[in-house]
Amino acid sequence: MQIQINTDHNIEGHEALTAHVRGVVESAVGRYGNHVTRVEVHLSDEVGHKSGQDDKRCLMEARLQGRQPIAVTHHAGSMHQAVAGAADKLTRIVESTVGRMHDRGIRAADPSHQEPPEE
Repeated sequence: MQIQINTDHNIEGHEALTAHVRGVVESAVGRYGNHVTRVEVHLSDEVGHKSGQDDKRCLMEARLQGRQPIAVTHHAGSMHQAVAGAADKLTRIVESTVGRMHDRGIRAADPSHQEPPEE
């Protein structure tokens, strides 16, 4: 799984931040590495040098094999909080997507498998 980190001109992309983001992403979706081929992380400070509430933004886009990219965004007061929030959202949506892919694979492989009747 490749991890690419991009920052806007208001964020200093220093090594500590890069290492932190990589660790968070690997922890969030690393177990789906056979499905997730790449994660792009975009970090930005929406008000630049001014201070503001929830002005830090983290957008994460995961590319899954054979699927359209999945993107999530989280705003927070600090960059670490924005990264953590986006990672949580990404984990949930990747888990759901991979689960659906797995369920469809089981149904396709086993023609005797039938959906339970709806009530």
